[in-house]
Order: sequence, then C-alpha cells, then structure tokens
Amino acid sequence: MKLQSDFPLKALNTFGIDVKARYFARFESVGELQQLLALPELQHLDKLILGGGSNLLFTRDFEGVVLQNGITGIEVLREDEDEVYIKVGGGEVWHDFVLYALEKNYGGIENLSLIPGTVGASPLQNIGAYGVELKDVFHELEAVHLQSGEVRTFDNATCRFGYRESVFKNELKGQFVVTSVVFRLSKKHTLNTSYGAITTTLQEMQVQQPSIQDVSAAVCHIRQSKLPDPKQIGNAGSFFKNPEIPLAHYEQLKAEYPGIPSYPVTPETVKVPAGWLIEQCGWKGKVIGNYGVHKNQALVLVNYGGASGEHVRQLAYDIIASVEEKFGIRLHPEVNIL
Repeated sequence: MKLQSDFPLKALNTFGIDVKARYFARFESVGELQQLLALPELQHLDKLILGGGSNLLFTRDFEGVVLQNGITGIEVLREDEDEVYIKVGGGEVWHDFVLYALEKNYGGIENLSLIPGTVGASPLQNIGAYGVELKDVFHELEAVHLQSGEVRTFDNATCRFGYRESVFKNELKGQFVVTSVVFRLSKKHTLNTSYGAITTTLQEMQVQQPSIQDVSAAVCHIRQSKLPDPKQIGNAGSFFKNPEIPLAHYEQLKAEYPGIPSYPVTPETVKVPAGWLIEQCGWKGKVIGNYGVHKNQALVLVNYGGASGEHVRQLAYDIIASVEEKFGIRLHPEVNIL
C-alpha cells in the first residue's frame, strides 16, 4: 500500500487513454483500504475505484485519488447437493473466476465468459451477456463506505439491479467500493443457449448435448470473433446499452424497416440491438484519424493509438444524435465517461 502522485493511467484503462491521476494507490485488503481512506491528504479529494479499467473512458486527468482494488481470493462458504455459495475477492479478474467455476463444474456464469473487468465491478452495472445477468447468480456483497470506512453488506434486493444498472450507479454512485461478492452457483445445470448465436455456434462445434464448458467455449468463440482484444486495439467492449422501446414504437419502425431485430422484454416493451441501429446509420467500420467504430461490431468504439478520450466521447455523442434522428431512439452509454 503505497500512495503515489502524478501516476500514469494509460496501462490501467483498456481504451489506452494517456491520462494521469493526482494520487494512486493499490489496496489488497479491507484494512489497507481503510488506512488509505483515513489519510489526511485524501479526505477531501474525489475518489475513483479502479478494477480492470474496462468500463471507463477518461477524457482528462483525474484530479483526485485512484484506488485500485487488489483484494483476491475464492472461498466456498457452504454447499449442498444443488448449490454452492462462493465468496470472491473484488480484485479477482472476472474471467478467472468463470474458469474456476467451470473447472469445479459450477454452473450459472458460463454465458458471462470473457467479460473484461474484475469481480468487484461486476455488480455495479449488473454485467450481462447472452441472456444471463449477474443478478441471476448474485447472493450478497460487502462494500466499504468511502467516507466513513464502514463495511456494509448488500443483498440482491438492496442492490436494486436493473438492465446494466444498480443502486451503485444511481443513489449510491461513488460512495462505496465492493470488496467481495458472494455468488450462488448451481451443481445441477440449466443451460441458456437460446440467446444470440450460441445454438448455431454449438451446432458448428458439432456439440449435441452441451455442457456448461461447451456453452462457455461457444460464448468465447462468438466474443473473440466480434470484439477486438484491448491489448491490441484500445476499447471498452460494448459502448452503448441496448435500448428498450415501447411496442407501438417498434411496430412503427418495423413497418419502415422490416429487418429490424428485437427481443421481448415485457408485453409492452421490446429491446432493440444498439449495434444494428448504429450500423444502419453507417457508422460500422468508420475510421476518423486514430479512432473510430470497429469493423466487426458497431457497438465497439476503438482507439487505434494516441486518440484522446474527448475524441472518443464526441464520436459517441455523434452516434447518439444520428440514431435518434433516424429512429427516434436515444442510446445511452454503458461505459462510464470521466
């Protein structure tokens, strides 16, 4: 636990934006975090908790303190013949936890394979993919209040999960750091293969009776074919949420665009893929200097090297404006813009 000043953050955000933090420290226990929060020089500064840096777009230097969560560890708390409850440190890499579950044959998170970031960040936006959301396997979490240093427990209801939402992105935004999460995983598996291209990919893999390991392999294949590796091209994965619109609005659009895809949410609302909307507006594969929209997935904004966060933010706003003009739908970023 060492407090450093004027700390470069380029290597700690997957967009690869070259910015600095006024102060930076990494903590590896709740006690270390509490010691940091008690330092007089940090009392009145803004605080940013950094996990894998995969859901952030920096547009300027951070004038407060960046605290990197380094709390690791995976512990089985209790289990029976049907379920297992596992406590995971907030600093664990998310996909490493998925691999642990697959090795132990614990089901429930195989559809969330290869999502970048850390376990501690996963409840903040209720990460989800291919028909599964974190809330489906979430039991509770422990978090430290950044002002008081107090440790508090949040259950599923208290987290108020929604689509890429939680209480930590709304009323409690910037007030807590998640130090551990308890998951409820299954020993008797119910597979979810109906969303996206999982079924087709399993058929191409010639898998007729898939296991959770097969589903994970299919998800990894799909993600790797669509999404660029942040180690090669700066990006934060999907930049926008898939919008939910009233059924009546969707029916109007379908009359004009018969090929518009959708997924039912409620009897009155449907979800429309943001990537399809962006592609219809001509953005897919567009390159503007050293940044742009990825050629294989219109949801992904990329930094080819040396772009500023302000450039990427303006691109996002231009995309939002064009989609709203063409379809009457306003997109919202999934990525946190700072």
